[in-house]
Amino acid sequence: MPASASILTLGRPPHDPKAGRTLSTRLDHRNPLVFDTHELGRRPGALQRLSRSVQAPENLGIAAVIGVPQGSEVVLEIRLESVMEGVLVTGTARASAEGECVRCLEPLRQDVAADFQEMFSYPDTDDRGRYAAADDDAEDDEDIIPLEDGMFDLEPVLRDAVVLALPMQPVCREDCAGLCPECGASLNDDPDHHHDAVDIRWAALQGLADSLGTGEKDNMSGAEPGVDEKQEK
Repeated sequence: MPASASILTLGRPPHDPKAGRTLSTRLDHRNPLVFDTHELGRRPGALQRLSRSVQAPENLGIAAVIGVPQGSEVVLEIRLESVMEGVLVTGTARASAEGECVRCLEPLRQDVAADFQEMFSYPDTDDRGRYAAADDDAEDDEDIIPLEDGMFDLEPVLRDAVVLALPMQPVCREDCAGLCPECGASLNDDPDHHHDAVDIRWAALQGLADSLGTGEKDNMSGAEPGVDEKQEK
C-alpha cells in the first residue's frame, strides 16, 4: 500500500463533513488545479507566489442560477506560505460567470473575484506542531486537510470560494424594472407600460351600473316614438 494511502486511512477520513469535501486518495500532478509544495522545503516562513490560468471545472457555481461555464478561463493568483503546521494557501480566483436575471429573465454575464484561504497540513504533524491545543475538540481535527505527497488539490477550495462570491439573486443591472406581472412585457423596454386596474370590490357595482345605464337608454329610446305620434296628431 502506498505511504500516502496509509496516511489517509490512519490519519483523517477521506471526507470532510463540515465542508462537504471528498479528499482524493491519489493526486495527479498534471491536473492544473493540483499544486506542489516541495519547493517550500518545509521551512517555516518560506513563501511562493504563483499565477496560473486554468479551465473551469464543471458545476462551478450555483445550479440553475449563475455559474462559471465549464472550460472557461479562471485566473488564479496564489501565495503559498510554509508554517509549522503545513502550508497556508491564500489567493484570488477571477472568472466570468453567466446566468439569468431574476427580474427580467434576460441572460447576463458578470465578472467574479473570489478570495480564499485554506490550511493544508503535513500528514505527520503531531499535536505539538499544530495550532491545536490540549483543550481543542474533535471537530477541529476533522477540518484538517492533509497534503498528499507534498501536493494539494485546490478544486474544492475554489468551488467553495466561487459559490460564496456569486449572488444568489443575480440582476442584469441594479435598476432593472423586471417584467409586467399581468402580461409579462419588459418594463425596461417600455417604462410607461401599465394596465388600467379595476378594484375587484367595485367590479360588481360597476357591472350593475352599466346594466342600469343601458336600461335607461332603452326606455328613453322607446318613449320617443310615442312623443312623436302625439306631436303628429
